[in-house]
Amino acid sequence: MRIILLGAPGAGKGTQADSIKGKYPVAHISTGDILRANVKAGTELGKSAKEYMDAGKLVPDEVIIGMMEKRLLEADCKDGFLLDGFPRTIGQAEALDLMLAKLGIKLDAVVSLEIDDDTVVGRLTARRVCKQCGEIYNTVLKPAAKEGVCDKCGGEVIQRDDDKESVIRNRLSVFHGQTSPLIDYYGKKGLLITVDATGGKDAVLKILEQRKG
Repeated sequence: MRIILLGAPGAGKGTQADSIKGKYPVAHISTGDILRANVKAGTELGKSAKEYMDAGKLVPDEVIIGMMEKRLLEADCKDGFLLDGFPRTIGQAEALDLMLAKLGIKLDAVVSLEIDDDTVVGRLTARRVCKQCGEIYNTVLKPAAKEGVCDKCGGEVIQRDDDKESVIRNRLSVFHGQTSPLIDYYGKKGLLITVDATGGKDAVLKILEQRKG
């Protein structure tokens, strides 16, 4: 199973990916996780990416594309993968098509998670993250037992810069301008599946199961 997950920041791509991974042995490839790991490690890529991420802008194609090709060649991608956060533009999609053709890989589906902007803002501004272990909290649905302190490791729980409303609104504007055209791009290829992003954590898995059945 080789799938692309499309959706605005906060649409729940990671949650849906976890659900699919629970049933199928596929690699979940999130550009956001990869980039944040580089930022935390202080690599040159991380320093460059942080400037874009903090401003709610997209990281340049040349940084992402080379990284993704290397990632798809790793052993855990042999039985399939879920691409989360890539491609984000038509240019990246075209580059991905060429990359996959070169590697002899065919996509099975492109899933578009549909959600309105205000719901996204509500979800993301409530998110908090432990600086030490990365545990994720939500001030409404899953608050830390003691405000600002991680239940698991005792580390500091913070709101990331890219979870502040002004940055989220900017990210959504960028998404609609640059990423939404991918819906038409993959629709014309007959690969697109549209899913209500508020339909629960197994919404995508259920539709994929129906298609396989």
